[in-house]
Amino acid sequence: MIAPADMEACREAIRHGSLSFYAASKLLPSSVRDPALALYAFCRLADDAVDLQSAKADAVLRLRDRLDLVYAGRPRDAAADRAFAAVVEEFQMPRALPDALLEGLAWDASWRQYRTMSDLHAYSARVASAVGVMMAVLMRVRDPNALARACDLGVAMQLTNIARDIGEDAREGRLYLPLDWFAQAGLNPKAFLADPRPTKAIRGMVRRLVMEANRLYFRSEAGIGALPHSARPGIFGARFIYAGIGQRLTAMDYDSISARARTGKLQKIGWLGVSMLRSGVTMVMPRSAVIYAPPLPEVAFLVDAAAETPVRAPARSDALVDVLSLLEQRRRAEREGLIGGSARLG
Repeated sequence: MIAPADMEACREAIRHGSLSFYAASKLLPSSVRDPALALYAFCRLADDAVDLQSAKADAVLRLRDRLDLVYAGRPRDAAADRAFAAVVEEFQMPRALPDALLEGLAWDASWRQYRTMSDLHAYSARVASAVGVMMAVLMRVRDPNALARACDLGVAMQLTNIARDIGEDAREGRLYLPLDWFAQAGLNPKAFLADPRPTKAIRGMVRRLVMEANRLYFRSEAGIGALPHSARPGIFGARFIYAGIGQRLTAMDYDSISARARTGKLQKIGWLGVSMLRSGVTMVMPRSAVIYAPPLPEVAFLVDAAAETPVRAPARSDALVDVLSLLEQRRRAEREGLIGGSARLG
């Protein structure tokens, strides 16, 4: 059981840190909304801790230690950690899911770039689909088909975030657009990072991200009908609010460098209304065959982890251990003054 004071702190963190998720959460039943806000507060604060600090390696390793304490039943003395520990205990949250998020944040801390769309799917699986699958676990959903569609929604939302933040990320030296796309367009990624401009080629890449996200938003809808009735409006809400960012990018001719795509409060209210209607339709319509589509290969490990009988504390994957070891080396170098906090691994 989450302590009331910890729950209120989590609500405040999301209210100020993620308006889109906070708006969509209003449509969730309280039995799901409160643990979802606790989960999202922990994940969001973890993401911010890595994203906003110059010593990113150190931030990821502290998150690793925080997760170890949560799964040992001895969370750090902080509201989000205590609340997340209560969620882990009550819902038997598979350790592989927050570990996947940890791995994605470790990739961010190592300034990883992605060569193909498949590589970008793999990153999105870790930083977004892992959270989507954890949400399904909070709804007591362990059906592999429904979990696969939750992963679709997570990847779609992350691709939308990436498309929206191309300019902002580039000015910070980050590039998530697949490097293969630059090669196909005859562009140099380093030159783009040095002088990010909304050229026709770059806007074409943003369009490709938005189109891929839209494809996955469509596929994800089939899984919403497999969720508890009371939870469907909130998940539809998240789907439409995030897809609305893609609509805004389309209206901006896919220029996410000159300005940031934003949606208004009235638009969000409208999408929440549509979500209520769409949720009602799922009560009477037969289940779509799309729900049986296989998961994206890059998310299959998440589906397997959540569909299996939860294990309290499995060993971390070799890939995660390797990237954390690299970050340990980086942290030592940072502390010895050999590299700066924003330098790349390699």
